[in-house]
Amino acid sequence: MNNNSTSNPVNTEKLASLILLAAEKQSLKKAVFSKPADKTIVRMVMTVRNISSKNLLQAEYFHTDNKAKHKNISFEDAEIELSKIISGFSQINLICTAGSCEYKLSKSGSSVIIGESKLRRALLADGIDKVSIQKNNIEKKHVLDGSEPFLKLLGISDENGRIYDKKQLKFRQINRFVEMIRDIEGELPKGEISICDLCCGKSYLSFAVYHYFANVLNYKVTMVGVDLKSDVIEYCSEVAEKLGFDGLRFVCGNVLDFQAEVLPDLVVSLHACDTATDIVLDKAIEWNTKVILATPCCHHELNHTLNCGKLSFIAEHSMLKQKFCDAATDALRLKRLQSRGYRTAALELVESAPKNIMLRAVKTSSADSPSAKRAKEEYELAKAFLLGADIPTSRGNE
Repeated sequence: MNNNSTSNPVNTEKLASLILLAAEKQSLKKAVFSKPADKTIVRMVMTVRNISSKNLLQAEYFHTDNKAKHKNISFEDAEIELSKIISGFSQINLICTAGSCEYKLSKSGSSVIIGESKLRRALLADGIDKVSIQKNNIEKKHVLDGSEPFLKLLGISDENGRIYDKKQLKFRQINRFVEMIRDIEGELPKGEISICDLCCGKSYLSFAVYHYFANVLNYKVTMVGVDLKSDVIEYCSEVAEKLGFDGLRFVCGNVLDFQAEVLPDLVVSLHACDTATDIVLDKAIEWNTKVILATPCCHHELNHTLNCGKLSFIAEHSMLKQKFCDAATDALRLKRLQSRGYRTAALELVESAPKNIMLRAVKTSSADSPSAKRAKEEYELAKAFLLGADIPTSRGNE
C-alpha cells in the first residue's frame, strides 16, 4: 500500500496518470470525485464512453439544483485536464476491474493516495478483466441510425447506412422530431393511430414518423401528407410504394381546403413557412387533434405588422426586431393553443441550428375551461398590444 503525503502536485499527477492508464486498459469502472471545493457540485463521476466511435473520458457533474452536466475528455488531453479536475476535489475513489485506490486531500493541503502502487502494477499486468464500454447516452436515445431503407431512398444515407455530410443536419432534425414524439407517446392511442403531416414538402418527416409507429411500435397507421407541389407529392407517393408503406399516402392540395377522412390523433409539421404554420395549427384545432407538433420556419407576418410604440427601442434595429417578432409570433401561437384547451411548450429541436423551435401542444381540456378562457383573454390583449389595436373590453369564446 502506498501512502504519500505532500502538498506538491506529485500526487495529483500520479492520480491523473493512473486514471488514464485504467481507461486505456479498459479497466476503469468509475472514478467518484467527492467533497468538491465548488459547493454547487454534489459529486462527479467519471467513466469511459464511446462517442462517435472513439473512447473518451466522460465526467458527469451532479449539481445541488438536481441538474447534471457532462464534459468529454479525449485521452490525448486527459492528463492535463484530469490534473485540473482533481485539484477541485478532496476525495476521489478510483474503482477498476484490477483493483481500487483512494485519494484524500486534507484541510492543510497535504494529500495521500492509498493503494496507488498496487493498482498500477495490477493494471500493467497481463490478462486483466476489461469493462464493456457503453456508447454515449445521447446516442442511445436515437430512434434512427441511418440504416433505415427510407433514409437511403430519400438520399439521406448511403447503401451502408452512413449519413451524407450535407444531410447531417436534416437527419438530426428528423431524428430529434421523432424522439420528441416518443416523449409524448403516452398521450396518444395505443395500437392504432391516425396522423397528418401538413405542408409536408419532401416528406422526410412523414416517412420517419410512419416508420416509427408502423415498424418500431408495430401500430396500425393511417397517415396522410399534404402539400401544394404536385411533383413532390408524386415523388413521395412513389417512394412510399417502393417501401411498402401501405398506410401512408400523399395528397396534392392546399392545406386550407384539405379535409381529413379520419380525424388525426397527431398532427405534425416541419418548417411550414411563415403563416403556413398558423394554417396547420388552425386545422389541428378544428379537428380537435390530441397532439400537435410543429416546427415553424420563417416568421414575416408580425415583422410587417408590428405597431407598438413601447417597443420602438427594439423595432428601430432590424435584426433585433426580427428576433423579437420570431419569439413573439411563436409565443402568440402557444397562447392561442392554450385558449383552445391545450397544454403547450416551446422546445429546442436541434442545438445551435436555424429554424430550431418545436411548438408542442397536448389537448387537456375544452375551450370553455377557466384556464382556456384566461388564455384567450391574454392572447387578445397581447395581439392588441403588438398590433396597436384597441384593447378589447369584452371577450368571449371564438
